[in-house]
Amino acid sequence: MTKAYWIAHVTVTDPVAYAGYQALAPAAFAAFGGQFLARGGEAMVMEGPVMDRHVIIAFPSLQAARDCYHSPAYQAARAARSGASEVSLVIVTGLPTAQVLPLLPAQ
Repeated sequence: MTKAYWIAHVTVTDPVAYAGYQALAPAAFAAFGGQFLARGGEAMVMEGPVMDRHVIIAFPSLQAARDCYHSPAYQAARAARSGASEVSLVIVTGLPTAQVLPLLPAQ
């Protein structure tokens, strides 16, 4: 089964209200087999809009990732963060196996 990933870029505009999301969302992720791979931490935006936080969550399948997003538990968490952040979120399927990039000839 191919994994799927949530990739989120977030800027928190109201930390107090956002704390409600942070209290609810992890249980929704866990219920669908989600695991954090990156959660905040140091980041350097190399291209595109600057967002404060970057989060990657792995799910066992695309269906699990979609089901988590549409679940009542996650929708309650999402409602809790309403107006407290700017969010860009995508769900992407992973590759069935790791792909090694070819070496380029020395220049």
